[in-house]
Amino acid sequence: MSSWWNDARIYHIFPMGFCGAPHTNDFSSPAEHRILKIIDWLDPIRRMGFDTILLGPVFESTSHGYDTVDFYHIDRRLGNNESFAGFAEEVHRRGMRLMLDGVFNHVGRDFWAFYDLRQKGAASDYVSWFDGVSFSSPGFGDDGFSYTGWEGHQELVQLALSNTEVKDHLFGAIRAMRERFGVDGLRLDVAYNLDEGFLRKLAGFCRSLDPDFTLLGEVIHGDYGRYLHSNGLDSVTNYECYKGIYSSHNDGNFFEIAWSLNRLFGEEGLCHGLPLFNFVDNHDVSRIASILKDRADLPTVYALLCTIPGVPSLYYGSEWESPGVKESGSDWNLRPPAEQIERSGSRLPELIRGLLSLRNGHPALCRGDYRQVHVASRQLAFVRNYGDDWVLILLNSADRSVPIPLKEVPLRELRDTLTGEIAGAQPELGPKSFRIFSTQGPEERV
Repeated sequence: MSSWWNDARIYHIFPMGFCGAPHTNDFSSPAEHRILKIIDWLDPIRRMGFDTILLGPVFESTSHGYDTVDFYHIDRRLGNNESFAGFAEEVHRRGMRLMLDGVFNHVGRDFWAFYDLRQKGAASDYVSWFDGVSFSSPGFGDDGFSYTGWEGHQELVQLALSNTEVKDHLFGAIRAMRERFGVDGLRLDVAYNLDEGFLRKLAGFCRSLDPDFTLLGEVIHGDYGRYLHSNGLDSVTNYECYKGIYSSHNDGNFFEIAWSLNRLFGEEGLCHGLPLFNFVDNHDVSRIASILKDRADLPTVYALLCTIPGVPSLYYGSEWESPGVKESGSDWNLRPPAEQIERSGSRLPELIRGLLSLRNGHPALCRGDYRQVHVASRQLAFVRNYGDDWVLILLNSADRSVPIPLKEVPLRELRDTLTGEIAGAQPELGPKSFRIFSTQGPEERV
């Protein structure tokens, strides 16, 4: 398993959107080195406390990046291999890591081997590269054959990952990413749809390149821990807590997120000790600033993100309260050009910087156990501890001040990490606020 993932702080960018790339590739224009636009954001990202850049798809594709055409060349709308290598060097020069989106379940209809199949039909050398190819039915358009599209999307052609040539082609692309760009890890798109045997082979191959190479799987539902225990992944996307964080605020029901945290990370939790990938929005879902009923809840939302077990990730622009609502048929409004993001007027960047600095200074927040000590409709209190490091987190989403009862909690000397104040057994929380205390664990009984 990766030695650095537990301590990581991830900044997630969707390059096709961020860089203002055309939504469709004409496959004839010269390379436009738009990827270099991200460099201007790197220093502010680093100052906010993030140490890892996670990029959405960057390889040649037809449209949004998940319809890959060539796994070995950067999309001409973003640049070329040389300019991307320059960008990667800038990331690493700042002491940051770089992760890319690995889209290995499916390709676009313009993928070179599928294009060959469309041109030559049954005579193509690549018939066996794709799942469900059959010449007994006409299939999509005028292809003259049918095939499996990912979740029914015929523009996304499912690869036959059991085919040795396909596997070698994909693994060769990963090797090239590592050698050309020094990539430190991959997000595996729709990992829940990838064959478990393929996942284990992929994990073994990546660790042969670098024992610290990190694999993050996109998983929506199910037993998250299984992917880490059985398939060699370092982490998976924590959609359960993503939903719990925003809906607990919107519904005034912190029992929901408390239940999920206990189910996943409590003493008998399914993912106890496992560093899941935590987020409050991304390129596929509505922005947190749009989905919250009250933006005044943003501080407690980000306090949860940065203090619950797992690895926190922030989606570009959300630190500036960038809006975006998921629409039917297109996600481009969730993936705006950087120029459209108003980078002023929000106190969130400074708040997030403080939270990540606190996280970086407390092993308990990166690797510690989780124990709930109080829950009410709009309040939550929990303890994280790792060795001698103990941290108590209190949150209040109500619009009034509330005392949090801690008389039954056997902690000693609650010191406010912001003010240095020593609190009593019933700390007061202001409206829509949180407090974080460093503390000492229970006295050992002799």
